[in-house]
Amino acid sequence: MSELHVAVVGGGLAGLAAALECADAGATVTLYEARPRLGGATFSIRRKGHWLDNGQHVALRCCTEYRAFLRRIGVERLLALQPRLRIPVLAEGGRRAVLERGRLPAPLHLGGTLLRYDHLDLRERIAAARAAATLRTLDPADPRLDGETFGRWLRAHGQSDRAVDALWNLIALPTLNLNADEASLALAAKVFRTGLLDSNDGCDVGVPAVPLQRLHAEPAAAALEERGGRIVTGARVRTIDREHGGLRLRFDDASEQADAVVVAVPHEAAGALLPPDVLSPEPLEKLGHSPIVNVHLHYDRPVLPEPFAAAVDSPVQWLFDRTDAAEVEQGQLVSVSISGADREIGVARAELERQFVPAVERLLPAAAEAQLLDFAVTREPRATFRGRPGQAALRPGPRTAVPGLYLAGAWTDTGWPATMEGAVRSGLAAARAALDGPCPQAREEALETAA
Repeated sequence: MSELHVAVVGGGLAGLAAALECADAGATVTLYEARPRLGGATFSIRRKGHWLDNGQHVALRCCTEYRAFLRRIGVERLLALQPRLRIPVLAEGGRRAVLERGRLPAPLHLGGTLLRYDHLDLRERIAAARAAATLRTLDPADPRLDGETFGRWLRAHGQSDRAVDALWNLIALPTLNLNADEASLALAAKVFRTGLLDSNDGCDVGVPAVPLQRLHAEPAAAALEERGGRIVTGARVRTIDREHGGLRLRFDDASEQADAVVVAVPHEAAGALLPPDVLSPEPLEKLGHSPIVNVHLHYDRPVLPEPFAAAVDSPVQWLFDRTDAAEVEQGQLVSVSISGADREIGVARAELERQFVPAVERLLPAAAEAQLLDFAVTREPRATFRGRPGQAALRPGPRTAVPGLYLAGAWTDTGWPATMEGAVRSGLAAARAALDGPCPQAREEALETAA
């Protein structure tokens, strides 16, 4: 195994997971990243003496491979995981409810909180509990589920528009990066079953206690180098070509050979790197993108008394206290995460400030009395693929028809939506395929091509 040279293209979570898996198995690993930093879609920037993450990334207890990745790089303690699910849900005028799990086995652990959820009337709460019980019977792998939207299924099972907006989208939006009316039922069933319905504790929320750069990029780089891996940043791979005895990565002014290559880049960039006919451009284009916008409000005093909260009847979706994680020395930093941000992604910073500052004040009365020291915006126009019905057929697996060439990324066929868990799982799948070697069909096709 020590003679196997694996090149990993892309330094996001998928690429880092793949590189570490191969290095741990004894392969010689080189990771190439076009940007000057690692971390992919999870990174941090410095602003006015503190850190801002490009987006508020959280995990659930059910994200087992992601948490194992953090454990592997020695930082699992830096994901602040709730001992038990508790989500305050705010609305204007001081209205408030709490979603929390009980101690009964699944799915009874959520029965009490649904029946007490004051943002819905009693009839809607009972209907929601019934829909949850039915949702638990769905198989996310059933291809028929990927032909329907989650919103249509919810309404067919007695859910009002109010229930969709004030309950189901609280989870669908941040996990699927789409609202229920556009999202694939298959992906929604995966999220709700794995995260909320199949186990008592899978829904407990974990929030990074440090900037993302320190949670992912820095410790993963140290772990990979400790295993003998080589990291080359600022190295943009232009193409990957088949070559006798392996594959050749071509840069602007150089090239490198490898026995196996894991391509762990976003789906819009993957097609241009690969040999012709490995990936058809049409499915990649159909996957599309869904944006995320985060606004960061630095107040001169505490205004959010909770580590995080969700919101209903507001342009605000979720709020997070990032003060300690961002190393803010004065006041409180509140980050507002907006998923499925098709409208907000193109809105000017000044307009976002005019909209979200008063919206936060209507949810948090203390904010109206505080001084706003800073307002910043981070945008990810291509944050995730668009998880609409039909997405499953567009997502390739880790193996390709080219021997030694493998694919990774949250957009590949993981069975998960575009999450950190999906990214790590994709990297592990690609690495294990690379370590196993080409499948028999790929070997036969390669022999035919050579002949």
